[in-house]
Amino acid sequence: MPATSDSGATFAAYLAEKRHVIEAYIEAHVPVPLPEELTAADLDRYLYAPLARFTASGGKRTRPALCLLGCEAVGGTDTSALSCAAAIEDFQSAALIHDDIADEGELRRGQPCVYLSEGTGIAINVGDLALVTVTAKILRDETLKPAVRMRVLEELVSMQERTLEGQALDLGWVRDGRWDVSTRDYLCMASHKTAFYSAATPLSVGAICGNGTDEQIEALGSFGMDAGLAFQLKDDLLNLVGDADAQGKDFRSDITEGKRTMIVTRAIEHLAGTEREELVSILSSHVTDTATLRRGVELMEMSGAIAAVCEYAHSLAQSAKNDLTGIKLVGDTHQVLESMADFFVERTE
Repeated sequence: MPATSDSGATFAAYLAEKRHVIEAYIEAHVPVPLPEELTAADLDRYLYAPLARFTASGGKRTRPALCLLGCEAVGGTDTSALSCAAAIEDFQSAALIHDDIADEGELRRGQPCVYLSEGTGIAINVGDLALVTVTAKILRDETLKPAVRMRVLEELVSMQERTLEGQALDLGWVRDGRWDVSTRDYLCMASHKTAFYSAATPLSVGAICGNGTDEQIEALGSFGMDAGLAFQLKDDLLNLVGDADAQGKDFRSDITEGKRTMIVTRAIEHLAGTEREELVSILSSHVTDTATLRRGVELMEMSGAIAAVCEYAHSLAQSAKNDLTGIKLVGDTHQVLESMADFFVERTE
């Protein structure tokens, strides 16, 4: 499908503009031990410093930027949503630290995973601190009215519940060797695991902080669900048919790990006989050699799954834009949001 005229450039510029504001707030509000603690130095060494290092190594800060964008879209100022932005980033840190343990990852953001550098027990505890900080940042932000704090916390708790449900399905299907997972099952899992915390909740809580109307908050959340799922599908595509140099050692790792992606579920649904058996065998064998990984991709392409998922991701981006039809938003934020939908499906890494 051809790229749109914007292809995400406006949203990319927005991310670049907001990144320094977000990172300055995160750095100023990083959790630290109480100075009067007799063991403050050890607490910093074993708990607070590892989290601070991991958080400081973050990427584009897309999720916290969406909190600011949601707030601005309904007429609020971006500073009103900074605690929510930082809280979303804390949840991202917790999810990644814990995911790396479950997936037995090696590198994260170019550095050894926390469980490898600090030990598994400490890494679990550091991830738990990040989860606690999600709530703490909102509770302790006295610039937010009590009613706003409570509504934001309810949204964040719901987000965490949905994400854990998605993770449970993802991990459980792998543990039990399930290849009967349907495309519908996958979309449910990915919506829970990715779409809520990657886009829907950041935009919604930002709009709540900006005193948006219920209609605006709901529309931004719906937009985020569609765009967030499109983001995940694009991730799945890039892992298989993206730039091998940009992906590095993670290129085609989804095949090695036997991940149940929409590409996989659709391929299994549309292949038959020996070709279906061959694909399942490849996905079940933790292969790493280039030739076998390439064969796995060939089978998925043969089934039409890669083309179908690419088309569906673009349809989700368009659906996201449609979610905002008739919704009054402030300034150029409608344009930024539409560009975001393009950015999610047109990115190359």
